[in-house]
This record gives sequence, structure tokens and C-alpha cells, in this order.
Amino acid sequence: MRILVAGAGGVVGLPLTRALIAQGHVVAGTSRNPDSRPELREAGAVVVRLDAFDAASVEHAIVEARPDAVIHQLTDLSSVDLEANAELRTVGTRTLVDAMHRYGVERLITQSIAWLYAEGEGLADEAVPLVDAVGPNARTVEGVEAMEHASAEIPNHVILRYGKLYGPGTWYSPDGDFGRAARDGVFAGNGIESFLHIEDTVAPTVAALGWPAGIVNVVDDEPAGPDEWVPTFCRWVGAQEPAGLGPGHGRGASNAKARGLGWVPKYPSWRVGMSG
Repeated sequence: MRILVAGAGGVVGLPLTRALIAQGHVVAGTSRNPDSRPELREAGAVVVRLDAFDAASVEHAIVEARPDAVIHQLTDLSSVDLEANAELRTVGTRTLVDAMHRYGVERLITQSIAWLYAEGEGLADEAVPLVDAVGPNARTVEGVEAMEHASAEIPNHVILRYGKLYGPGTWYSPDGDFGRAARDGVFAGNGIESFLHIEDTVAPTVAALGWPAGIVNVVDDEPAGPDEWVPTFCRWVGAQEPAGLGPGHGRGASNAKARGLGWVPKYPSWRVGMSG
């Protein structure tokens, strides 16, 4: 297939681009500054300029790449700016989907998140609604809802709700923002989390090119509250364990659908991934 990877230089996008090329796909990878991404060219991708907030730029990228499918990995997380990331999800997805409509591209894989499910009993499957857009998570919820609704306009769309990413290059790592915060004594892990090791993002995203349309949770097998996962995380990053940890709030996500589609995580539990 001819595939446009929007956000090809990111922590998921780059290994994804390499994997797609290794499987024989022709990949165009986007960057706001193509000259700054030699690693994409070294991987064998064509580098296409794309500014997700500029509709003309997005249309030009679609015309240049002539894709059979688009994989949407656009994020703005380098500075832990949740407002900027929500804006990119909202506006960037809209411009991308509009350009796909205009040029007849009918397959879209979109990166979303699996930690906004409404409260309830048991693990949340994909039919569970998201939390209401109120409180501290309001802008994030609004951005995710806008992104997913726009993505669903494409006939063959797969929305991958990733768990909290951990491992090299992510916030949850010894060198990441939360690893540093834990060592500084200001880390507050208070939620029930469904994690996903960064190395477990590529295989299901590639496989999703052949999956039926819909939403799929891509998370590990063991959602856990802070009294379970925070001590392991702190040992991993070299931090002192905070006092007073409880079972936390929120709701874990089920990966039964993804496993039913044939995906098997390399890291079935954060206990394994946070031990090295």
C-alpha cells in the first residue's frame, strides 16, 4: 500500500514507519520541517511537509503522497502542553479528514487514548462512553471526542485507543518527565492506569490496516491502581516511593477485542516493562 504517516518522526511514528517499509509498503512521512528529519529518509520514506493547522499544506501532502491509507500519529506532547495537544487533535484531525474526503482516501488509522472511560464496574470495553467533558480533563476529553468523531467520517477507520505509553522516549520512563518528577518528589500517580509499552504500539497499528472499522483498545493485560504500579515505577526510575498510596480512581480498559483480532502484546504487564 501507499501510506501517509502523519507524525512520522514521533516516538511511535518513526519505528512505525520503519516497520511499514520493512513489510514492503511505500511510506510518505510528514514533518513541519522536512530537512530536520534525515532519519525518515534513512529509513526509506519520502518526507512530505505538513502543517496540520494549514489546510492547504495538508491537501498538498495528500496530493504528493497519493496514499491508499493515512495513519494519524500527530501529537503535541514535547512540553506536556495538554491544551496544545487537544487543539492539534481537534483542528489537525479536521484538516486531515477534510483533505482525505476531497481526494477519496478511504482508510484511516488514528491514535487515540484509553484512559477517559466513564466510571463503572469491571474493565471498560470500546462500547463504554467517555467521561463527561468537565473538570481538569475537560479539554483533553473535548479534543479526543473531536478527533474520534472526525476520524469516524472516513469509511474504513480504525481508532486505536492506546494505553498510557511507557518506555524509552515517553513521559513514563527514567529519562521522561514523570521519571524526573518522581525523583524530585512531585510525582502524583493517583489513577487506575492501563499501560502500553512503547514497543507494543507498532504491531497493532500495522495490523489495523486490515482490521474492520471501529474503535480498539490497545492496552496491556493488567490495569492497576497506584498502590500497585507506582512503587514499581519509582523503583524503575530511581525515586523514593510516595506515602499514602491507595487503589486510585478511574477505570481500566479491556484489550479483549484487540486480542481477538490477533494482537498479542510483547509486554503483557507493566510489571515486566518497568523492571529493566
